[in-house]
Amino acid sequence: MEILHSLVGWIVDTVGQWGYPGVIVMMFLESSFFPFPSEVVIPPAGYLAAQGEMSLSLVILAGIGGSLLGALFNYWLASMWGRPFFEKYGRYLLVSRKNLDRADCFFAEHGHISTFIGRLLPGIRQYISLPAGIARMDLPLFALFTGLGAGIWVIILALVGYFIGNNQELVSRYLHQVVLGLALFAVVLVAGYILVRRRRCDRTP
Repeated sequence: MEILHSLVGWIVDTVGQWGYPGVIVMMFLESSFFPFPSEVVIPPAGYLAAQGEMSLSLVILAGIGGSLLGALFNYWLASMWGRPFFEKYGRYLLVSRKNLDRADCFFAEHGHISTFIGRLLPGIRQYISLPAGIARMDLPLFALFTGLGAGIWVIILALVGYFIGNNQELVSRYLHQVVLGLALFAVVLVAGYILVRRRRCDRTP
């Protein structure tokens, strides 16, 4: 816990010195391969906004921008080298060309909802860009739903930091409840999506 408090203190100082570019850089790292949790980036920036040292709206925009840039970086890496890698070595990883073709079809049809929901879930939000990139999902659509999903998460984090402050224990407690709520929301959204699609299929002659 002491290490976490030290890390949060360092982030508050760093964001205070770097300002919005610091938020963008850290959220870029969080959204790419680096294990840099957004939970210790945006709430301190929200806290600084509550102190009048930053603008809450600009913190949110910087957080979304950094998340989108990191996701696009992962997408680019996966689209450039992902499919060639699996086509060459996939048989050793039990990934066939047929599996890749199915993934392409899946993201062509369901990539928008998958990307949006993936951005809401911890442990998935950083990596949903990779299968989307391998399948070469429509890029504007990917960017749109990545921005929407990341936007919800960043807004929540910023508001938690703004209203709760720099108390990491309280922040962690509230974020745990938020994560559970988002997981429930994701389940309801998937169920609704499946129901709507089934009804459309039933109506199709």
